[in-house]
Amino acid sequence: MKRRKAFCQHWDKGSNMIRDITIGQYYQADSVIHRLDPRVKLMGTLIFVISLFLGSNIWLYLVVAAFLAIVIALSKIPLKFILKGLKAIVILIVISAAFNLFLTPGTPLIKIWKLTITHEGLNTAVFMVIRLIFLIMGSSLMTLTTTPNNLTDGLEKGLGFLKYIKVPVHEIAMMMSIALRFIPILIEETDKIMKAQMARGADFESGNIIKKAKAMIPILVPLFISAFRRANELAMAMEARCYHGSEGRTKMKPLKYSRRDINAYLIIALYLACIIVVKVTLKLI
Repeated sequence: MKRRKAFCQHWDKGSNMIRDITIGQYYQADSVIHRLDPRVKLMGTLIFVISLFLGSNIWLYLVVAAFLAIVIALSKIPLKFILKGLKAIVILIVISAAFNLFLTPGTPLIKIWKLTITHEGLNTAVFMVIRLIFLIMGSSLMTLTTTPNNLTDGLEKGLGFLKYIKVPVHEIAMMMSIALRFIPILIEETDKIMKAQMARGADFESGNIIKKAKAMIPILVPLFISAFRRANELAMAMEARCYHGSEGRTKMKPLKYSRRDINAYLIIALYLACIIVVKVTLKLI
């Protein structure tokens, strides 16, 4: 009975770890953010990412946090669901914080063995963690509120001017769309393979890093085989339908700007102006 209970807990833990990955997923809801033109959301995400790297000051990040909170509230996506996606990059955040904390020269604060924590390192590490969290949350909002088809159309339409310099815009947008579509499929496939391996007695939690890495081999091999098989089936299906790229293709739902899209552009411009004003003001103080 105890062995069965431990197995069920291990099973649920492995499944929850896979479901925590929210990148590439679409959260269906009826919100003003979902109804926006994908080009507006792409531009808004780009401006948001740029604003994160304009400085490292608490007042600047308060403006960023306020803007992000308003967008999340308007999107009607639960904050818990968005935060769940951060679990997949906890290791990346910890490693980035550790490197900045111990390898940044400056005024010493604490010395641990041969490692020294400096005031500048602590400041850089804190803002790096905040930046990464905001970056993942902001970029996740775009995929959570935009279907892969709309995202492809928005990229192709928004970058259409690059066609004049022979840039394959449609092909690039199509590859990004296929990659986003494959993420949930591969997550589901990984979940199935993990459950099948755990049913055969595989253990993915115990042991050191080397043992855990070796335990991942029975998952990675069938996962790669499945991914290549799906890619081959997709290529054959596209060839069977005489797919030749953007040449001669029409859209069932062509993108058109509406009044709310214009208002959204104005709000994005106002947000960028606020960021610039805060940055300039802080320099003058």
